[in-house]
Order: sequence, then C-alpha cells, then structure tokens
Amino acid sequence: MSNKVVLVTGGSSGIGRAIGNFLKDKGFTVYGTTRDLQKNQGFTDFELLELDVRETETIRAALQLLLKKEGTLDILINNAGIGITGPIEETPNEAIQNAFETNFIGPLNVMKACLPIMRSQQQGRIVNITSIAGKMGLPYRGIYSASKGALDLATEAIRLETKKFGIHISTLAPGDFATNIAAGRFHAPIIKESPYKVPYEKTLKMINDDVDKAGDPIEVAKKVYKILQSGAPKVHYKVGSFMQKFSLVLKKILPGKVYENLLRNHYKL
Repeated sequence: MSNKVVLVTGGSSGIGRAIGNFLKDKGFTVYGTTRDLQKNQGFTDFELLELDVRETETIRAALQLLLKKEGTLDILINNAGIGITGPIEETPNEAIQNAFETNFIGPLNVMKACLPIMRSQQQGRIVNITSIAGKMGLPYRGIYSASKGALDLATEAIRLETKKFGIHISTLAPGDFATNIAAGRFHAPIIKESPYKVPYEKTLKMINDDVDKAGDPIEVAKKVYKILQSGAPKVHYKVGSFMQKFSLVLKKILPGKVYENLLRNHYKL
C-alpha cells in the first residue's frame, strides 16, 4: 500500500493531521485539505489543498489540482468535521444545517467527486471518520450524534453500491481524543432562564473535561493504517478507550430503557 496517493480532508490539525503524518511516515504520498490556505502558510508536514467540504466547486478544484500533480487518487480519508453542542430545542437551525453540511453532506460530496476517479482505476479505498457518539443519541450532542450516525448509515449503502468496482469503503468511529475540536465546536448559548441551563452547563463541562483527558490521536492514525492494510476491510471499525467501546456492546445487549437509564445516570440528568 505504500506509495499510494492519499487525500485527508481536514488534514491541517487534530486527527486529520495525525493520520496524514503517520501515513506519510509509512511511505504514502499524502495531501491534506484545509478551508483556508492563508491560515496555514507555516504548515510543512505534507502538502495542503484548499477545500471546503460544503462547497462543491472547491472539491472539484482540489481534486483537479491533485490529479494534475499525481495523476491518480488511491485513498480518501473523509475526516473533516465540526462539533456542535446544545439542547436541540434551543439550537439555531442554521447551526444544525451547518453541522449536517459539514459532517454528512460534505463527506458525501467528496466521495461523489472521488468515486469516478477510483472507478476508472478499478480500485480505491475510502475511510469515513464518524464517531462513537454517532452510535447513540447523546444528550446535548444530539445534532452531532445524528450527523455522524447519518454518515455511518450512508456508508453502509454506498459500500454495497460500489464494491463491484473494486472500491472498499469503511467507517472508523473514534471516541474522545485530544484535539482542538472544542475550539471550533459550535455551542448553543447557555440561556439564563432556560429549563436546560443547569444540565447543559454540567454536560458541557463534562464534554470538555473528557477531551482534555482524552487519548493521543495517533491511535486513530494507527487504526486507519490497519484498515488500509486489510485485504477485505470490514464495514465499521471503532477506536477509543475501553469504556467508550464497551458502551457500544452494552447498547446492543441491554434493553433500551436500561441503557437509557445508564446514560441518564452518567450525565446526571
């Protein structure tokens, strides 16, 4: 798999940067993307292309430039995403729309642009970075959970549609990892008179504390590499702490109300 050309969306920081650097060290030719090249002029880890997953013209232009440079695209790591928190009732519609455009529609558009290239080559790999949070409806992260869960399901469908072309598509769902996602996350404002004020504040603090204590994103990069090395990759993978992964096992085996009570107790709701 070395010497393959890889495109990592959202590659200028966090998990995307860790993936890009790890794959580069393994001999892959890596390109990352960023929404604004001007803000990343000092970035030298690997080459960045300007691309906003919400803007199809920037996707087309970035791929055109990549093909001009390399003549091929073998692997897409669909990593670009945005965090969002808040009571669903009080989260502005424009913020909800932006989250879905970034976390769901954007990755679909990148895949739609890359698939003709991979199909013409009769080979390609796509790894969609989802989230363990996308496997369950988490309080005050419902929109984020829904957007990542939507990408999870869409991947199952598009994998079936494209497998006959020699294209392998999988998802990788990380738990909490130490990145700068909190800095770019949209927070619905805490409203003083809101009936959600106290539990939302507590949950927001818990979310931020979890990110601060989270693992090294290099673990995500190692998992991506392992997926790429597989001759027959699975549909879904996960990476995170034992308890984060075990929570998915519990969701499968426990009655719905019991699992819901576990979440309520965890978040002190």
